[in-house]
Amino acid sequence: MASNYRLAILSSSALLVLLLLDPTLGALVQQQPLLLKYHNGELLKGNITVNLIWYGSFTPIQRSIIVDFVNSLGFPRAPLPSAASWWKTTEKYKGGSSALVVGKQVLYENYSLGKFLRGRHLLALASKFNDLDSINVILTAKDVSVDGFCMSRCGTHGSTRPENGKRRTAYVPFHQPMYGPQTPPLIAPNGDVGVDGMIINLATLLAGTVTNPFNNGYFQGPATAPLEAVSACTGVFGSGAYPGYPGRVLVDKTTGASYNANGANGRRYLLPAMWDPQTSACSTLV
Repeated sequence: MASNYRLAILSSSALLVLLLLDPTLGALVQQQPLLLKYHNGELLKGNITVNLIWYGSFTPIQRSIIVDFVNSLGFPRAPLPSAASWWKTTEKYKGGSSALVVGKQVLYENYSLGKFLRGRHLLALASKFNDLDSINVILTAKDVSVDGFCMSRCGTHGSTRPENGKRRTAYVPFHQPMYGPQTPPLIAPNGDVGVDGMIINLATLLAGTVTNPFNNGYFQGPATAPLEAVSACTGVFGSGAYPGYPGRVLVDKTTGASYNANGANGRRYLLPAMWDPQTSACSTLV
């Protein structure tokens, strides 16, 4: 049976490790042209269900932050800048819009496959749902590790083709990524370092999933290690960004939390830049 499997791995606390340096130094950095070539493959367009597979222990609040984020991508009533306006950039890729909605959820709180997972375990978890036009997102708790992830890579995606169609899966580990200098930190917008970091990586991999689902969509470089819609803009969160400086972001006057996107249920998120096919540049919300 032919196979098409979508796998994505996400880290948990990126937004606390971005150092705010002097933005005037950005003028010294020469930005290189960025072009993500379209390789004439299928993209994910139309209505897409996002199924959530929780592996390990997550609190109800942690789960609600993730669920609210996915719903925020299609929530137009949030004040600008918003997660929905960020996601709208995917419409500029060939084929129209990709509308995401949370579908089924399942919890594996008893660590039935252990606390050290390999690729075969992810495939087994991904096969829980076989819905058409869907992405299965596997989220692992902070005490779960996955062979080879967050050492040589902290994100990937693939696809499998079950008998009834194509299945895409995103794998999201609870892990603290190290993006540049460690002090002073940005402050997590939802008060949870790990989950807010997972949001950054989930955003990265959902965008990569819909714009390059089968390694023949939009990307730069080799298909085995592509730079995609958001991963091509790593470390950029606001205007004026350059290596070592994430750019200007918004700050909540009460909590000091750093954010650049509003979402559903009053949520705020820190979302990475996305490559804009119309400008051939990384586009930020602020």
